[in-house]
Amino acid sequence: MDALYTAVATATHGREGRAVSSDGRLDLRLALPPEMGGNGQGTNPEQLFAAGYAACFASALGLVGRQAAVDVGDAAVTGEVGIGKQGEGFALAVTLRIELPASVDEATGRKLVERAHQVCPYSHATRGNIPVELVIE
Repeated sequence: MDALYTAVATATHGREGRAVSSDGRLDLRLALPPEMGGNGQGTNPEQLFAAGYAACFASALGLVGRQAAVDVGDAAVTGEVGIGKQGEGFALAVTLRIELPASVDEATGRKLVERAHQVCPYSHATRGNIPVELVIE
């Protein structure tokens, strides 16, 4: 692969630290959520992953919609990233909730969502590694 763009970010002090992108546009305090024993006074890697995957999938959906001449411009994608213990470590699971415009019928919507799942780079990265559930709402 020839990278068209490479994002660079540095995290210090793990989940209780800070994440900063090389251009300074992203500068976030990190904190464990209360559900994991933290104070919740910052964002966490799961929120960042959920936002990134949702945005990437929405872009992929827009691409396949244009290719199929179907307007999905008002679609919304909500990413849910769960983390839990697995064996001696931790694992992730993703649910993507896709809201399609009312003008898109169910069968067409399902085809577009499945196609977007094939072209989305985040879907490529997760395929076979973690469960990803696609829910059309």
